[in-house]
Amino acid sequence: MSYVELHAGSAFSFLRGASFPEQLAQRAAELEMPVLALLDRNAVYGAPRFSVTARENNVRPIIGCELLMEDGAILPVLVENRTGYKKLCELLTQAHLRSEKGKCAVQWNDLAEFAEGLVVLFGLGSAHLPRRSGEEEVRHGEGAIASTRGACAPQSLGNCVQFLIDTFGRENIYVEIQRHFLRGEERINQQFVDFAAYYRLPILATNGVQYAKPYGREVLDVFTCIREHTHLDVAGKLLTRNSERHLKSDREMRELFRDLPEAIENSSRLAERLTFSLENLGYEFPEFPVPDGHSMDSFLRTITWFGAQQRYAAISSAVKRQLEKELALIQKLGFPGYFLIVWDIVNFCREHNVMVQGRGSAANSAVCYCLGITPVDPVSNNLVFERFLSEGRKGWPDIDLDLPSGDRRESVIQEIYRRYGKHGAAMTANVITYRGRSAAREIGKALNFSPSILDRFSHLFANPDSESGHTLDLASQIEQAGLPKEHPRMPAFINLYQAIYGLPRHLGQHSGGMIICQNKLSSFVPLENASMLGRVVAQWDKDDCEDLGIVKVDLLGLGMMSVMQDALELCRERRRPLDLAHIPTDDPPTFEIMQKADTIGVFQIESRAQMATLPRMKPKCFYDVVIEVAIIRPGPIQGDMVHPYLARRAGREAITYFDPRLEPVLGRTLGVPLFQEQMLKIAMIMADFSGDEAEELRRALSFHRSEERMQKVSVKLRAAMTRKNIAPDVIDKIIQSISSFALYGFPESHAISFAILAYGSAYLKVHRAPEFYASLLNNQPMGFYTPATIVKDARRHGLKIKPVCVSQSNCRCMVVSDDTVRLGFCVVNGLRQEHAEELVRQRQDRQFHSLDDFKRRVPLSKEELRALAELGALNCFAGHRRAAMWEVEEVMHDDLLGSARVSRAGFGVSPKQFSESPRKRDASASTRDACATQSESPLPAMTMPERVKADYETMNLTTGPHPMKLLRENLPNVWRATDLAQARHGAIVQIAGNVICRQRPGTAKGFVFISLEDETGVSNAIVDPNLFERFRLLITEEAFLLIEGEVQNSDGVVLIKTRDIKPLPHDELVGPDSHDFR
Repeated sequence: MSYVELHAGSAFSFLRGASFPEQLAQRAAELEMPVLALLDRNAVYGAPRFSVTARENNVRPIIGCELLMEDGAILPVLVENRTGYKKLCELLTQAHLRSEKGKCAVQWNDLAEFAEGLVVLFGLGSAHLPRRSGEEEVRHGEGAIASTRGACAPQSLGNCVQFLIDTFGRENIYVEIQRHFLRGEERINQQFVDFAAYYRLPILATNGVQYAKPYGREVLDVFTCIREHTHLDVAGKLLTRNSERHLKSDREMRELFRDLPEAIENSSRLAERLTFSLENLGYEFPEFPVPDGHSMDSFLRTITWFGAQQRYAAISSAVKRQLEKELALIQKLGFPGYFLIVWDIVNFCREHNVMVQGRGSAANSAVCYCLGITPVDPVSNNLVFERFLSEGRKGWPDIDLDLPSGDRRESVIQEIYRRYGKHGAAMTANVITYRGRSAAREIGKALNFSPSILDRFSHLFANPDSESGHTLDLASQIEQAGLPKEHPRMPAFINLYQAIYGLPRHLGQHSGGMIICQNKLSSFVPLENASMLGRVVAQWDKDDCEDLGIVKVDLLGLGMMSVMQDALELCRERRRPLDLAHIPTDDPPTFEIMQKADTIGVFQIESRAQMATLPRMKPKCFYDVVIEVAIIRPGPIQGDMVHPYLARRAGREAITYFDPRLEPVLGRTLGVPLFQEQMLKIAMIMADFSGDEAEELRRALSFHRSEERMQKVSVKLRAAMTRKNIAPDVIDKIIQSISSFALYGFPESHAISFAILAYGSAYLKVHRAPEFYASLLNNQPMGFYTPATIVKDARRHGLKIKPVCVSQSNCRCMVVSDDTVRLGFCVVNGLRQEHAEELVRQRQDRQFHSLDDFKRRVPLSKEELRALAELGALNCFAGHRRAAMWEVEEVMHDDLLGSARVSRAGFGVSPKQFSESPRKRDASASTRDACATQSESPLPAMTMPERVKADYETMNLTTGPHPMKLLRENLPNVWRATDLAQARHGAIVQIAGNVICRQRPGTAKGFVFISLEDETGVSNAIVDPNLFERFRLLITEEAFLLIEGEVQNSDGVVLIKTRDIKPLPHDELVGPDSHDFR
């Protein structure tokens, strides 16, 4: 029997393993190892992907776990059967849920309850405390015995072994022996061999694997430095002693244990016992409780036909056929409970005043439309049901519910926890990985690069999430950061970066994916506390859950839905009610702002790229908005579909089709395929794809799927079309169009759902501007623009924005009148929400009659008081901001008779900073009416530039003039943004402004787009890759820029092709933060 490795850990042991689980499985296959066990620390995070890859490589996967015990001991366990897996999941769940995130420990007295079906490894590298690194420290003689004894303290080592035998059974205890060529190792191994003989326990050889191949040791050393907060120059004995903890072949292990051949043979014998596979998980979706006399099938049918009567004025034969087709398939696949549970969640939202809208592929379903889950009629929109559900679909359908972000969405999530219990529902995980900037910084720290080099590199590293955005290779970026290419550590940095990139860093939670279960979900996947209070997260991500057949319901938070619900509620409160479901879809003013690209704050169509397309698209109807939402995506852009569509729309190019048979499919998009549904229909018409084959194509088109899967489907498509004698050039065009959608292909149903929100938000901006802008400010951060830009946009639309005032403002921004919005305390940096709420409560009880009265009644910190004074919120008690800043430094002392004495705080604003005149004022003068003007202050009032600067420092916005207006008189040759529409194409001009956006899209081939805001609006410049590298630090670091370039003016869209860039002197004025490189 050949040796099999039964103790391997992956990078999912966070900072204690250096290889992906997939790499371990692939390496095992290379070594012709028939079986491999994965044991990660306190988790089965990597088990699904490990199992899938192992089976694909003809390696049988075994699941296990390294349990970190309460006293620091490590106890490896292996799963024998389904009962053992269930017990392990429940044990890990119990340990995680009683601990804060990241600090799980198993208690020794818990083991007996969960021992069934588990096999324990005890010995070297097992039941002792790894105090220093992922490589367990080997000690000499009695020291080693003492460390092992500590595993079951205060028992002796013998009692510890007996405890494990009594708990798990003698047949389930193996004494683990490892050999890594470490000094003193053999003496300890011999002691464990003696223990095995004394207690009649089998011995087992393992290699305690922490990386697939020897070079993984370098990554592990970096991870050790990260974990121990040190660097390689001083880490010393914290690091591994050699590179022996890699997967070794049968021959290598037999040579290592030639004196203990039974330790090798036992690995195969034990592996034969361990039969559990994740394929036999036993998961069941919850049953939905239905009324008496109904099954889930009959109840779903009943409420669907009832909903159809509400949705359709008359149910046509097409609708009847579609509903019957869908209901029959849902029943056949056993999915009625899923639809009923989602329907029930939607009903809960409506009953509790939470806006909800289903989207994604569910919008292709007439059943979902009739149940009120989605707002899109798939029959009238000719959507492809197979995009959502088909007989050949593996796994459950996917229904996404969009909810208002924040408390409303959280109330829905908590309701699901309430219904199914803490062990019955969980958020899916999101694995945070080492990417770009984070990977480079951690490696740089481990290599002991100076902080200045690390900081400089972070700024040079323009796009942390898209490697395609870089025009310089990694070595050149590091060289620009101050480390020459010939530096002796440069090769190590490059190699480590490539090795660490993409490895898991820690576990987060998915933005909205929830999984639920008929019984205890914790019997199938371990659950743990999320960092957010009241949340429980599963140890697997959404793809793992899908692969294993666990149903996910997406409850996604959309900031714009929160904005729209807030705005609609404000409209009702102000007796200007509006029903989003019944707003006219042909409103000329709404389409007018789209045609002018006046869409700051509008959902989905506010980005620079969207604004550059809108004047060319000139949307005139709702379906135009659907196309606009979908067209600025990597799929259409990389497939070179955007320009042909716009040219055909403008009449500059003839409308043609790949084949006359495709005119019904592509007619609405002028012969250009823009949606995934069109791709499926093309395959069904041109290649006679069945519904199952279309489902295979759909999965290949999903952006997270592999290029290999896309290639496989493309070959099948080409062969099918060749058999139908379709011309080779047509086949090539169709394959190119479909292949381009492998990255972020956008479904039409998704675009329609988003277009409803895009149109609705644009309508609110036009017809309910104060409610819209107040709600937009109340829901920051969200969208593409900062509150500062939103405030300026509101003013350009005729709204008055009143500043924060303690006698007038509420916690949230509020509508004062049809043309006025008052800023709320939510925009003030550093003001705690509970303090703002107490301020409003006190003022509602009775108005503040002086600053001293305000200070007595509202428990604000000195920093909060200073911020309110600096931004002008206390001007109702003082003549100007500096007078208020002077006042807040006073400390009130009450004597026994109740009279007030005033003393000056020993810190804060000093009058010498502003004036040499002494302050001559009696303390009694501090009492004044709430809005009375203060008597003469010794401090000069702030100038306008000082007020604007103070606004940005305290609120990141200003209700005063834009900083560029204050600089304008010194810029006689610089064009204003609003005037650029008159600039001649090809002219050389200068633009300037506060940088509000820097973008380097992965589809732009290294080009950078810069948006500059001035007092009239936003201007845009494009920088070619070479120029960007010349001015990289200037572009990434300067808040104000002056750009000279050539005007590109076409179809009402103006872009400046940059020739030169300079920093714009701005007299210490500040602006809002920029939205960079997304």
